[in-house]
Amino acid sequence: MKREDLNDMLWFLAVAEERSFTKAAARLGTSQSTISHTIKKLEARMGLRLLTRTTRSVAPTEAGERLIRSLAPRIEELETEIDALMEFRDKPSGSVRITLSDHALESVVWPKLCSVLRDYPDIKVELNSDNGFRNIVEEKFDAGVRLGESVDKDMIAVRIGPDWRLIVVGSPEYFAGRPAPETPQQLVAHDCINHRQSRLGGLYSWEFEKDGRELRVRVEGQLTFNTSYAMIDAAVKGYGIAYVPENLVQQQLASGELVQILNDWTPLFPGYYLYYPSRRQNSPAFKVVVEALRVLM
Repeated sequence: MKREDLNDMLWFLAVAEERSFTKAAARLGTSQSTISHTIKKLEARMGLRLLTRTTRSVAPTEAGERLIRSLAPRIEELETEIDALMEFRDKPSGSVRITLSDHALESVVWPKLCSVLRDYPDIKVELNSDNGFRNIVEEKFDAGVRLGESVDKDMIAVRIGPDWRLIVVGSPEYFAGRPAPETPQQLVAHDCINHRQSRLGGLYSWEFEKDGRELRVRVEGQLTFNTSYAMIDAAVKGYGIAYVPENLVQQQLASGELVQILNDWTPLFPGYYLYYPSRRQNSPAFKVVVEALRVLM
């Protein structure tokens, strides 16, 4: 096989995985037209149509699917071997892609990595903030960060953060002239700031627990966000009641911009875990990231 053919096939795999020339171009750092032209040349040399193109989507043909099944495992093996060879370098190098929520990013992962990465200039880290669940194997992530209760059993899981909880908050302006809820059920009579679970598409049902009794409450309000920071800002400005991570609103609670309610109804969640398939253990760059995150703060 010519080197040109191998490179073109790697680009074909990227388009097939992303189901999009645009996304593949962004991933590979080139233009959409260049990738399209390259795939057409590959198809012409092979005498096969590898991709079905429409105005809305790109999908592998039967021949393309067979090529993917043949190529993907070999490319993965090659990447694993190259990662292992990197151990012979004086300093680890390589790329690490992690999917995680905005709360995990700001409260656990970035505070730990920001100082460690200065000592490893050859390690590149991509932190993809997404509050939904991702298939890290299919989407080519090296690892994910989620609550312990959400990690698949076939993954290696490393605890990287303490238990934490969501708390119910609102501004003094919002509560002026109206009684604060004394039970979770009373939230349905208030304007609440909803949280959309981006991958699942639905709205988060607020979870409560007291004396062994568990409740889920579906709230209503004018605003819905998929990030905690926007919810906090809206609550400070008096748009309604929000259910947000406790550690993100310490400053607003201390300043009096927000007040906490239903304190005895908000349970602890199991802390964040870094999870990944076993094959990632061979990467020196990945080992650096794991060790940095493993330290509990």
